Amino acid sequence: MTRYGSIIFASVLSCLLTLGVLWSFGFGESATNTYRIEHHDAVAATDASFVPNINTSNAPFDFTFAADKVAPGVVFIRNTMESQQRGQGGFGAQDDFFRQFFGTPNPGGQRQAPRPSVGSGSGVLISADGYIVTNNHVIDKSVDLEVRVGDKDTYKATLVGTDPTTDIALLKIEDAKDLPYVEFADSDQVRIGQWVAAVGNPFDLETTVTAGIVSALGRSINIIGRNGGGQGRDRTAIESFIQTDAAVNPGNSGGALVNTEGNLIGINTAIASPTGAFAGYSFAVPSRLVRKVVDDLREFGTVQRGFIGASIIEVDQAFAEDRGLDINYGVYVDTLVGNSSAKEAGLKKGDIIVEIDGSEIRTIPELLEQIGRHRPGDKVRLTYLRAGTERTAEVTLKTAEGTTEVVRKKTAKGYAALGIDLEELDDATKRKLRIDGGVRVADIRTGRIASQTDMAEGFIITEAGGQSISDVDDFMKVVSSTKGILAVKGRYETIPGTKIYAFEAS
Repeated sequence: MTRYGSIIFASVLSCLLTLGVLWSFGFGESATNTYRIEHHDAVAATDASFVPNINTSNAPFDFTFAADKVAPGVVFIRNTMESQQRGQGGFGAQDDFFRQFFGTPNPGGQRQAPRPSVGSGSGVLISADGYIVTNNHVIDKSVDLEVRVGDKDTYKATLVGTDPTTDIALLKIEDAKDLPYVEFADSDQVRIGQWVAAVGNPFDLETTVTAGIVSALGRSINIIGRNGGGQGRDRTAIESFIQTDAAVNPGNSGGALVNTEGNLIGINTAIASPTGAFAGYSFAVPSRLVRKVVDDLREFGTVQRGFIGASIIEVDQAFAEDRGLDINYGVYVDTLVGNSSAKEAGLKKGDIIVEIDGSEIRTIPELLEQIGRHRPGDKVRLTYLRAGTERTAEVTLKTAEGTTEVVRKKTAKGYAALGIDLEELDDATKRKLRIDGGVRVADIRTGRIASQTDMAEGFIITEAGGQSISDVDDFMKVVSSTKGILAVKGRYETIPGTKIYAFEAS
């Protein structure tokens, strides 16, 4: 009996200890603590959402909806670039000179043809008729642009225009229709902490989706507009990036940054990395700025930049203490150009700009982005502090030359007698054709050229009346000074050989 009694005693003691532990964790307080599990039969697992925070939208558990919507509109871009001709001894452009003295061989005694190099990146279709936005650095120095839509459909693309100051470029697939495209969202609604997805073609892979959150806004990393060797920058460059921790790698440049609804909030442009591969942060040009640049390139062929005409300094704690300021943010007006917009509106040295059109301005990148959304002639409302007192001024933006005129890519229209429209060549076309200048016949209507020649649209005039033609002005001068028959020489982009046409100039 002693043996069985010991077993019973141990069992009772164990039960008592277990009950004591459970009671200490609150399991005995059923009258005051109630737990309920609710079932929502109508909600699928993939539609479940986090509890919304104030001023934010519900964040989904996955990006399947956004990925399905965006992926078809993100394209792969292959950029063929003409490499600089080099001799075998590596003397570059001076190889002919150095061959004479150092004997670097050249079989046949002829110059070796440049070998093209190929780069790649991403782009975003923004219209059903084939307009594509990408980064300027993706298509820089291009002589041929090839775009792959989806997994297999490949098209040739032409360059509509570029804006190096924002690193944005616009391409066009000719004769395209019914292509999938990505819709713009308002980047002003983006908030730190919200979920985003990056869609592109990293490492030459097909469409790849990565996700993360917005980690900062209005970020500048001093990367746009660097000149040779990274020394110095274009002072007109605009950097006010959306910073995220979505993985972006080489090949993602020019791709889409989208919100959870699958709408475009930015163009992925850069990464901060000591290795050249993703190391934690990526940067995208905000969609509001992208949209303005794209609209300018489509309408005018070049970007319209407005300026307030002031040299500015960013206010921080050290600057505020040095100048005895009562505010440690904003943009300090240091000097004003003689006929500048800011001076005409009454601003003075020492004023601190804190708002533009109701948007708070804490840094120079924020100011540049807000101004960069406008064209010359547009009016913006500045809120600034002068000796601690808040003031406002309406400022009419001007060009860098101090005018409010819209700048257009130079073209020549009319020539009632000739019946043609001309346009100047972009640098990419010149490199592709290995010519220094010329003008393209953009349109042929009823007139002397149509009736006296079989010239077709797209013909590039490089010589007229025995004189080289660099731009539209050159051609206009030759035409106006020629009496009788004028012969023009040139070529077509897709047809080899030189063509000559003759017609009556007057």
